[in-house]
Amino acid sequence: MTDSPLWTREIESIDAETTQALAARIAGALGPGDLILLSGELGAGKTTFTQGLGEGLGVRGGIISPTFVLARVHPALADGPDLVHVDAYRLGSSGEIDDIDLEATMPTSVTVIEWGRGKAEHLADSYLEIHLLRATGDDEAGEEIIIDFEETDEDDPRVLRISGYGPRWADPALLGL
Repeated sequence: MTDSPLWTREIESIDAETTQALAARIAGALGPGDLILLSGELGAGKTTFTQGLGEGLGVRGGIISPTFVLARVHPALADGPDLVHVDAYRLGSSGEIDDIDLEATMPTSVTVIEWGRGKAEHLADSYLEIHLLRATGDDEAGEEIIIDFEETDEDDPRVLRISGYGPRWADPALLGL
């Protein structure tokens, strides 16, 4: 586990479809054992991102937030990895993440953990963190942010702040961003 990212990129998304298309693009660089931590305020688009990721990975659809079941496995429909989608919102510690037993599925799956920051970094020596920021809202420190987008007809754009941690993600070019 590393404390600071090796690199960070910010990408603007004008709508849910753009967020899903970006996630599908990122999926092309992912393989078994990869870990993604998603963060952002409620309604920022974490599940929307995961839906695009699932489409890009070619897993069984029906991706919804696993808030009450904590984790869902979406099996691959072809030769790719399964997608394990976790919601750690109601979990208070890394110990509670360990209780889900993700170590059993991580070697053969791409694991996405919503609300995983500060709870799940220990699961892999390399991971991507994607923080979704709404055009207006609060950042991680609780301070209001306002993102100045160029003119758009969309009423709820986002910025995806993508950071790479560990040797697997030493080169941001792996994502093709």
